[in-house]
Amino acid sequence: MPLQDLTPQLRTRLNKVERAVGWFVFIAAALLLFGFGYYIYHTAERKGWFLAKANFVTYVQSSAGLKVGDPVFMMGFQVGEITKVHPQQPGDPRNVEVRFEMQEPYFRYIWSHGSMVKVNASILGPTQLEVTRATNGFALCLTQPIAHKTIAELEALVVTEPGQWQLSQFVFDTQSNSNVVYQPYDGLTLSNLQLLATLNLESNSVYAFNNKSKSRKRIVAVWDEKLKRYAFVPHDQTELVELPVAESVPVNERLEKIMGQVETALPNILALTNHLFTVLDRAAAATSNLDIAITAAQPMVTNFTYISEVLRGPGSLGVWALGTNGDSQIQLALTNVNHLLVGVNTNLDELTREIGFTLINAASITSNLNVQVRANSNLLGGISQTVMDADDLMQGLKRHWLLRSAFKKPKPTNSPPAKAR
Repeated sequence: MPLQDLTPQLRTRLNKVERAVGWFVFIAAALLLFGFGYYIYHTAERKGWFLAKANFVTYVQSSAGLKVGDPVFMMGFQVGEITKVHPQQPGDPRNVEVRFEMQEPYFRYIWSHGSMVKVNASILGPTQLEVTRATNGFALCLTQPIAHKTIAELEALVVTEPGQWQLSQFVFDTQSNSNVVYQPYDGLTLSNLQLLATLNLESNSVYAFNNKSKSRKRIVAVWDEKLKRYAFVPHDQTELVELPVAESVPVNERLEKIMGQVETALPNILALTNHLFTVLDRAAAATSNLDIAITAAQPMVTNFTYISEVLRGPGSLGVWALGTNGDSQIQLALTNVNHLLVGVNTNLDELTREIGFTLINAASITSNLNVQVRANSNLLGGISQTVMDADDLMQGLKRHWLLRSAFKKPKPTNSPPAKAR
């Protein structure tokens, strides 16, 4: 249906719907553009597109495990990526050139003494480039612009901006050409500027920079070892800073060494496995014998369990050793022993009493004998004369011819030894 054929009410409603659809499309497009811009900004910020970058180069023996886009690490942080891996010319003594870039602020840790590149080759993981930070020397690249100024200009700047200006070159004594007077990390003061003025420098000027000046978003100067000063980097050029490299042993060489050690140790390992098999066989045999011994010992264990249960009650040991009548027999024996001890005690008392009577009678006899001896003083003399007479009688009987043989002396068993003449 043509639009002019619609009623004014329908035409008004259709215009409102068209405007609503237009606003919806406009807002959706604006949100889409905003989201796309935020994604680009976030990606650029994550990849460091807004940060200053410094380009470095190093030379390695082998490019194994290295490729463009691999990350570069410092102190465990990802600080940049590899931008180029390229072999050198045939006559060049160096093998492979590796270029990489580092983001701000990590390239500010790269100083003249101590910074180097480590190639960490891993068996299980990829090869990584790690840059070590330095703690001595001076920075190899700067984002502050270098100025070539006279001593008088620097004296005026040191007065107005104290503690901000420092040298960007080595200053030598022109007389000896060997004695270093000032180095790039020395600050400039009025006293050392006056000393520099006495050295008769060329055009009486030096290279210096303001370390507090606003940093540029790119590297504006790098250290030139030949010139012994920082060299300017034009805006349309990329200056490379060379770093020394410390390579680990390649993975294939490490694997070959490990395989050689394994081959050397393999016979010993096989011999050890044979010994292990022998030990395991003996252990299996010992286990079988132990199983047989345990099976044979089961009846003994059963008997021991039964005996333990029997001996657990009070008096069970006596019943088990003497039988069921042992207790009564022991009680009867103890009763008889008790009666015997009572009888022995009674008899012993009677015997003691009789011995006492006997001793009393013996004491009475000796008392009477003592009384008789005291009463008759000649009794002992008569007894002594009787004994002497009895001895004379016996001596006379020994000499009588009839009784002489009864008193012969016994012959000695051994004759006495003959006397030496």
